[in-house]
Amino acid sequence: MAVNAKKIAVYVLVVFALYVIITDPAKAADYVQIGFEGISDAAKAIGDFMTWVAHGGKS
Repeated sequence: MAVNAKKIAVYVLVVFALYVIITDPAKAADYVQIGFEGISDAAKAIGDFMTWVAHGGKS
């Protein structure tokens, strides 16, 4: 039962993504850029934290 719900949710998400891409490609590109910027910022923050830890937690 949960597997069917998961498949339906993925299907709805894919249909929505295709709808956005087809109806407004520029807006879809903006969404992708925002997502990648968020991932990049998160990776930089993790890197800064690991550097801080490697230096013994000193500022």
